[in-house]
Amino acid sequence: MPLPVIPTFAAPDLDNLAQVAGKIVVFLPEGGRLGVAARRLDKLTKGAVARVGASEAFGKLKAGESLEIQWPAGLASEVVQVVRLERKATVEQARKAGATIGKGLHKAGTLVLGEAQEQMAQVAFGSVLKAYTFTTHKTGEQKTPGALTFAVADVDAVTALAAPLLALAEGVAFTRDLVNEPANVLTTEDFAARLLDLKKLGIEVEVLEESQMADLGMGSLLGVGQGSESPSKIVVMQWKGAEGAPLALIGKGVVFDTGGISIKPAGGMEEMTMDMGGAGVVAGVMKTLALRGAKAHVVGLVGLVENMPDGKAQRPGDVVRSMKGDTIEVINTDAEGRLVLADVMWYAQERFNPVGMIDLATLTGAIIIALGHENTGVFSNDDAFCGAFLKAAVAEGEGAWRMPMGAAYDKKLDSRIADMMNVGGRDGGAITAAQFLQRFVKEGTPWIHLDIAGTALTKGETALAPKGATGWGVMALNRMIRDGYEKG
Repeated sequence: MPLPVIPTFAAPDLDNLAQVAGKIVVFLPEGGRLGVAARRLDKLTKGAVARVGASEAFGKLKAGESLEIQWPAGLASEVVQVVRLERKATVEQARKAGATIGKGLHKAGTLVLGEAQEQMAQVAFGSVLKAYTFTTHKTGEQKTPGALTFAVADVDAVTALAAPLLALAEGVAFTRDLVNEPANVLTTEDFAARLLDLKKLGIEVEVLEESQMADLGMGSLLGVGQGSESPSKIVVMQWKGAEGAPLALIGKGVVFDTGGISIKPAGGMEEMTMDMGGAGVVAGVMKTLALRGAKAHVVGLVGLVENMPDGKAQRPGDVVRSMKGDTIEVINTDAEGRLVLADVMWYAQERFNPVGMIDLATLTGAIIIALGHENTGVFSNDDAFCGAFLKAAVAEGEGAWRMPMGAAYDKKLDSRIADMMNVGGRDGGAITAAQFLQRFVKEGTPWIHLDIAGTALTKGETALAPKGATGWGVMALNRMIRDGYEKG
């Protein structure tokens, strides 16, 4: 789906404010001090804006929150939204203000009276992210927001500042769309087709089919999908914005996870349409890089499979051989994501010799028990590499928490009949999953594993997203790439 609204920037026309329909948004700092635009609006409303700014209710607002004046006298507009925001507000506060606006865009259009250039670009970004909706499968007439216009003094400057942010918003929306799609629509073939469509943006995209994966010895990945009618695939996306070895992003793309023969309970299984969330994030980052013309070399690889119970399905107790050559005893077919990632990670290193590798996966319920839905679990073999990601996550307001790893956890994966088991018991489940993946990281390759099981999709709203798919990780990874891997 396209973005629900794409903001435009125009010079302020304060002389014609009285004729503006829909909604008018104005910002006031603590204490309700009126800027130029606010003073003009206050005069037209016979002092209503100033009264809101001086009210006890406005004083109790947090930065980014608002009060509304309904059907204001003196205006054609149906509502004036007064948002509390300092001129020197933080990026987080500006985006929150944008989210407040985006949550209530008016069908007749919304005019935002802004002054600070960089701040308005961030407000626009927050507005677009919060305005996101997923209505592809709803019938009947849907509510559609009207135009979102920002009245700013320097149109060219704000437009330039907003451009990379709106590219990022498109990447986040792409991820959300993929994660929100039902599995009967987003099959492995449909997912691959959507990624092939990214060629239009200059991304090199190729698809590895089951026969090619078999030739490469990817028994770990292929075993997961052998019970499904949907063919397993690996999609490789390359953005060549610079020379040199790439940064590799790896995504788990289980388009639906029944648990296989180790079948999940029925309650909540419908949420397993989001088990391709890691692949969705990788796709969103790649789209963002292309849209903003990032001067970096990044490769994104996603393993697309469906985990179904069938007469051909993998059984508990089976032993499979990975591309690396290690054998794996499958104790639980519901621990399938790590089997997919193992082969994709090894392939990425063999083919691209990346400067670093980051995998993303809705991997374990254990990480939700540990961290809830506020933070992604972060595991790494390299302190500097991990620190760069955590710094980017903090800067973008995406919760992330580093988890421990160690030999004692690794020992829990020892198998009696194979090189390893795919699970290590209930205790420390998210950690032993990371330990499993680390066995497929070559010595000297900086690596991060992001367990996004708790953050990819939520049942309630977040600061910048409605309930459902969040797109967590696209912003943090985009910033990490921008700050550490772009050249020139």
